[in-house]
Amino acid sequence: MTTVQSNDLQNKKKKIREINVFVLILSMLVIATIITYIVPTGEYTRSDVDGRNVVVPDTYQTIESSPISLMGLITSIHTGMVDSAPIIFFVLIIGGTLGVLSATGAVEALIATASRKFAKKEKWLIPIIMLFFALAGTLIGMAEETLAYIGILVPIAIALGFDAITGAAIVLVGASVGFMTAVLNPFTVGIAQGIAQLPPFSGIGYRIVLFVITYLVSVWYIQRYALKIKRDPSKGFFPIGKYDKLDDTANVQLNTTHKIVLGCFLLNFVVLIFGVIKFSWYITEIAGIFTLLAIVIAFAGKISANKAVNAFMQGAGGILSGALIIGVARAIVVVLTDGHVIDTLLFHASSLIHHFPPVLSAVGMYFLQFILHFFVPSGSGQAALTMPIMAPLADLVGVTRQTAVLSFSMGDAIGNIIFPTNGPLMAALALAGIPWVRWLKWIWPLVAIHILIGLTAVIVAHFINYGPF
Repeated sequence: MTTVQSNDLQNKKKKIREINVFVLILSMLVIATIITYIVPTGEYTRSDVDGRNVVVPDTYQTIESSPISLMGLITSIHTGMVDSAPIIFFVLIIGGTLGVLSATGAVEALIATASRKFAKKEKWLIPIIMLFFALAGTLIGMAEETLAYIGILVPIAIALGFDAITGAAIVLVGASVGFMTAVLNPFTVGIAQGIAQLPPFSGIGYRIVLFVITYLVSVWYIQRYALKIKRDPSKGFFPIGKYDKLDDTANVQLNTTHKIVLGCFLLNFVVLIFGVIKFSWYITEIAGIFTLLAIVIAFAGKISANKAVNAFMQGAGGILSGALIIGVARAIVVVLTDGHVIDTLLFHASSLIHHFPPVLSAVGMYFLQFILHFFVPSGSGQAALTMPIMAPLADLVGVTRQTAVLSFSMGDAIGNIIFPTNGPLMAALALAGIPWVRWLKWIWPLVAIHILIGLTAVIVAHFINYGPF
């Protein structure tokens, strides 16, 4: 009996207890609507700065209450879908491209080859591959782009005797480590420092130290879990029916065609990284690159046009639920924004922080950023919302602006691997076949560790007068 088969009964029992993620998010949507009837409403004036909608400090004013009606509640889902359309279609294109890649047989051959090559060295897979994603996250802000790796690394992890959670964690936690420390991340620290009028990417030395610490702790957590699953597969999570055919690929060989296809896949990310750094590519351009990749690997893999199109459709269909989750999760943000709740939360929290001693003000900024990330899952969007207020507030309470930026980058990124309002996380879990509640049970201790690392980092930054100012 295979590992996957031996866990079928266990997973069926678990499935009964799982909360469907759509039910969970819709429940949260109803709660968000109720909140708009309870929380006082207000808003900041906003202005356009370098193409970003940035709040203007000291412009908060209460406005007439605007609770979300029943019609507003039910239409928020469609509005969320429309607002999230760039990411939703990006995810569908990723899924379609992976479908074409799978149709070439290259993925199965890679899994079989990797399982043989790493048979006695599988413990090195986690630190090496995680380092790649951590560096990509901390240097160029790679986030949604990592979705393409989920469909490859999860089956490889299972083939090596680990489970689906291990494979997904290598990608998701790796990228989150990069976002937390944000050594050169242009979408978080880059924007936040610009708004705070700090020298671009200043304070890099301290963030490198934090990167090393957070990376090592995260590798330890995942490695410890993975080796436990290796010893006792019954404790792991294997999505029912999703990876049952892995045993059939054990003897597949990696031929020349497979190598060419995988080479094209790798080259795609080289081009992607160059485009992001050199030309500031984002979702639209990256989606175009993946569309081109699907065509290229279809030719390289010697599959017919009809087969390629069918494979693309099947791949996109396989990730459809994850894509829809992004839009439904966005509806929560739509409700809270239209109900003018987010600005109220920011105003009252920042006013409260103003009365704290300096070190507690820094800590307050950190936890405020962590909480706000639930409502504003975009790092760049959160920077535009909070930093125009946090930067001058830092001056008033005796905290350096660099510490305020650090509070933002650390607090913002931790939610990336736990909050269901984060679309790319939910899409990645859907692609891996992992229910969010099951992921939450596994990830929360690591999130707690990350919170403690961030808290310590912010306190130390305050006492060392982390600057230049």
